Amino acid sequence: MITRRLFPSTLLAGSVAVALASTVLAANAQATELTVYTAVESDDLQKYAERFNAAHPDIEINWVRDSTGVITARLLAEKDNPQADVIWGLAATSLLVLEDEGMLERYAPAGVENLDPKFVDAAYRDGEDPAWVGMDAWVAAICYNTIEGERQGVPMPTSWEDLTKPEFEGHVIMPNPNSSGTGYLDVASWLQLWGEEQGWDYMDRLHDNIARYTHSGSAPCSLAATGETVVGVSFAFRGARLKSQGAPIEVVFPEEGLGWDMEASAMVAGTDKQEAAQTLLDWSISREANELYNEGYAVVAYPGVAQPIDNYPVDITERMIDADFKWAAVNRERVLAEWQRRYDGKTEQ
Repeated sequence: MITRRLFPSTLLAGSVAVALASTVLAANAQATELTVYTAVESDDLQKYAERFNAAHPDIEINWVRDSTGVITARLLAEKDNPQADVIWGLAATSLLVLEDEGMLERYAPAGVENLDPKFVDAAYRDGEDPAWVGMDAWVAAICYNTIEGERQGVPMPTSWEDLTKPEFEGHVIMPNPNSSGTGYLDVASWLQLWGEEQGWDYMDRLHDNIARYTHSGSAPCSLAATGETVVGVSFAFRGARLKSQGAPIEVVFPEEGLGWDMEASAMVAGTDKQEAAQTLLDWSISREANELYNEGYAVVAYPGVAQPIDNYPVDITERMIDADFKWAAVNRERVLAEWQRRYDGKTEQ
């Protein structure tokens, strides 16, 4: 049998989304085609796709990738005419919103009982099939350019509060929570850490020092790595990888605590490709898949799999706040509207 794999990136018509089309052609079998929406980091998606394709060459997947906010908005816009069969690697807070809209098909992937319970929809503990299942956790962090910081007299922060000090004015970039899951993770975690009154007060003061808001959660760290900014509010995975690649940055884990969310997956209600969708979800929570996730993420869903990751603290799980994903999902629309009203003027085009 001759197998050919293609991974072109194309712009979707009428959308800023990027589709990573993974095509497996089998000479003696008719492939089942799945459309999968994802917010998995693009430099990992091809690796995951290749491993899945090797195990299941009879399933052809059209990957549609963009940032969390864009993918979530697209799914909500398509509620009455779904285009995706599976969602793989989207924030759990977004999947809770989709679940409340009745857009997810309940399914218990093979082996779900082996996962850490906090990575599985709480309905599973009540005897129902889960609407979604987690893969790994991504954790808030700050990327600090040591060269530019010294040159411009901007000290390395150790806390979230440090970013509001006068010496950081114009030197901080962070993601817009309306388009970035990392941005919403930050905002929701600050409101949970300090309460809404103090949380919004903090963001008011932080806004004074913001140079601009990006539409990508990884972009602020990448911009810090290249020296375009001194400080990028981002997430640990991106900072740790860039530092390992030689970027002149330190990855800072603020002392007040670290907001986090999990990448999770689900089947879209109404798909007529249930068998293939179930196969993908089964694989997505397997030990093999979790070992892949652990190549970049220090916290994964499968107990006993996670090995230490360079440039992460060994006590990363102790530093993660007690995140209330349900609160973040229920209040998402209200919080995003308020954030946009207050701060959107500094968002990049």
